[in-house]
Amino acid sequence: MGHLSQAIPRRALPSIALAAVFTGCIFASAPIKNTPQVVATPQAGQLSVTTAPAAPIGDVQPVYVSIANGTDTPRAVVPSQIFALNDAGNRIAPLPPGEAARQAGGAGELKAALTSAAASGAIEGAIGAGIGAIAGSFLGSGATGAALGGAVGGGSGLIQGATSGPDKARSQAREQLTALALEPGDVRHDFTVSGYVFFPKGDYKQIQFLLVDGESGNTEVINRPWK
Repeated sequence: MGHLSQAIPRRALPSIALAAVFTGCIFASAPIKNTPQVVATPQAGQLSVTTAPAAPIGDVQPVYVSIANGTDTPRAVVPSQIFALNDAGNRIAPLPPGEAARQAGGAGELKAALTSAAASGAIEGAIGAGIGAIAGSFLGSGATGAALGGAVGGGSGLIQGATSGPDKARSQAREQLTALALEPGDVRHDFTVSGYVFFPKGDYKQIQFLLVDGESGNTEVINRPWK
């Protein structure tokens, strides 16, 4: 590596630096920022349910929900049975986390995922210019074929890494939304469960929970205002 860096002329260095800058900017920021840390607190003899809609991400509306059970009866939580209610009282089903991540791809919060696709073209152009400058310098100075091959090979590797940026960004979004999603399960006495439920972006008035009584098997319906 030392021999190659010594062989690269100074006029090629700006192009290499530009390529390096682009390749460092291909990862997306987290779709949901400043995720809540406060959860509902169990109150003796009560089932506490809190909701907090987050800022929309593209065509997706995340809602943070927290359920605390202060009763002796466990409740089963099924995320697919949590609905958003519109003006007409129609129930809107939630999106699975993977689909929510896909639909959230047009959001400003995920602009890194989008710009990385466009940046890949710029990256390739910048790296191509760098490779051209290096190759031209080598050819002009009579450098060895091994050194020239190393420069071209290294540039090709950078291009491959850069163009994988959009996929990595989408993967990061999917991983975060999946990790933060409310999971199905039982809420036992004095337990609290929390997480996000994702809906299509829209104008909603209420959020409705269908919980299953762990003893009787009956369905308990809880409505909360959309805040």
